[in-house]
Amino acid sequence: MPRITFYTRANCHLCDSARYVLERALVDRTDVAVEYVDIDADTTLRARFSDHVPVICIDGLELARHRLDEQALLKALKARAT
Repeated sequence: MPRITFYTRANCHLCDSARYVLERALVDRTDVAVEYVDIDADTTLRARFSDHVPVICIDGLELARHRLDEQALLKALKARAT
């Protein structure tokens, strides 16, 4: 099962937009695990990502930063399934 890690922070309009795209793309899918990580809760993550959120990773590999393309997400998930 692919695991998506979504690095985010509060009051981030790009994070809100990317989360909307992610949730729309994954509606009714149970074959993908999603973990939302607030970078402000961890000083190491805050230093690593700073204002460069959201960052979306699939199985530890970065797929997108700032904006998430739904078709690119679906293509990446399909590639992980094969």
